[in-house]
Amino acid sequence: AKQPLFALEERVAMLKEACSGMSNVTVVTFRGLLVDLARSHGDDAVIVKGLRAVSDYEYEIQMAQMNHRLAGVETLFMSTSPRWSFLSSSLVKEVAQLGGDVSGLVPDHVRAALADRLEER
Repeated sequence: AKQPLFALEERVAMLKEACSGMSNVTVVTFRGLLVDLARSHGDDAVIVKGLRAVSDYEYEIQMAQMNHRLAGVETLFMSTSPRWSFLSSSLVKEVAQLGGDVSGLVPDHVRAALADRLEER
């Protein structure tokens, strides 16, 4: 239901740049169910999800249980550092749209792309 500010290809390019120094990270896109993607990486694949708040857990536990029911895929939850727990893409976008400074909240290349996109509008 989200209304992304950037096209899929743009988001992938930004993620790849942000993760370029991490040799153990691969950015991929897929259509369909996450469990199908996980299974395509082997029988021992695990889904890792970050949780910011209890409200995230309520939704994500349902998804984890459904993924386990559908494909036997386990989900590992990691709590977000309190330093970042308030962040969401919607909040960053809203702050930027209202002229706020999002430096330090997103990588510099994302901040620049965000500023450029909002200027276009």
